[in-house]
Amino acid sequence: MKKTLSLLLAAAMTLSLLASCGSKNNNDASQSAAGSGSASASQSQQGVEKTGVNFMALSGPTGVGAAYLMKYYSAETSPADCPVALNSTVVADNKEVTDALVNGTADIAAVATNVAANLAAKTDGGIQVLAVNTLGVLYILEKGDSVQSMADLAGKTVYATGQGANPEYVLNYLLTQNGVDPSQVDIQWMTAQEVTAQMASGDSAICMLPVPAATALMMKDQGVRQALSLSDEWDKLGQGSLAMGCVVGRTQFIEEHPETVDAFLDLYGDSITFMSDEHGVAGAAALVGELGITANEQIAQKAIPQCNLTFLTGADMKATLEEYYQVLFQADPASIGGSMPYDAFYYGAE
Repeated sequence: MKKTLSLLLAAAMTLSLLASCGSKNNNDASQSAAGSGSASASQSQQGVEKTGVNFMALSGPTGVGAAYLMKYYSAETSPADCPVALNSTVVADNKEVTDALVNGTADIAAVATNVAANLAAKTDGGIQVLAVNTLGVLYILEKGDSVQSMADLAGKTVYATGQGANPEYVLNYLLTQNGVDPSQVDIQWMTAQEVTAQMASGDSAICMLPVPAATALMMKDQGVRQALSLSDEWDKLGQGSLAMGCVVGRTQFIEEHPETVDAFLDLYGDSITFMSDEHGVAGAAALVGELGITANEQIAQKAIPQCNLTFLTGADMKATLEEYYQVLFQADPASIGGSMPYDAFYYGAE
């Protein structure tokens, strides 16, 4: 695959990976559904009924894998013979996504895995998980060379993002499993911008950040090094995969439009493949920067290889998430809504 975006797209389109979605045609695509209302439909020149899907993605690694999908399967760009037309929004806050799912203004969304479980519990099954899209993306960074293991964090101050979400539970679990009570670490929860400021002002500061925030910090300050990959630390424990990002949908939407959901998932898988192709990082980075999923294209180009993109559905998705949720549940039941999700939570896993 060529490294320029235009050639990447031309090659990708010739593959016609979906039986229901052929190559894009701008004239036909202009007649697709506007997608501004949930499940709005129209007819293309070829007679394929399009269903509008209101899709939301978090900025950062959880949204990276969907960039190609959002750009080239919108109401304006979706191929004429494709039944899906996306109305996409990128936001920075999990709460904004969950609110949209609850009030029905979002049909499908990319969120953190613990958020998905919590939301399913709060809505009494109103949310189902469709796929795992992101594995571990957390890193311990420091100025200096004092941290070689999780145990080395004892007695240290760590600036971190993600309180009340996957990062907090993962960090606490890894500390505990390495013989460190989290109370022995002064964890100061902040925004990514505040963490960056603290790292800039300290001579021996330590932080925990996900990519691309971690990538941006190391690009900005050459004195900051990657001390630990929390994915590697998790793997050492033999507790399965560190599944941090997923795709969820409203149960009502799923039940009303099962064919649309299946077509969407096929497209999402193709998008993950495009975004994770090591020969096409430049083109993928351009999309991520354009859509505001990262601060800019330069950060995206360095961050994408560390985003640990994946695409697990059905039984594989269920097995991966259940193992991860079991760890979170044992550490803190509230982290996943107080109980393990029911089987019905896992779409297509029967």
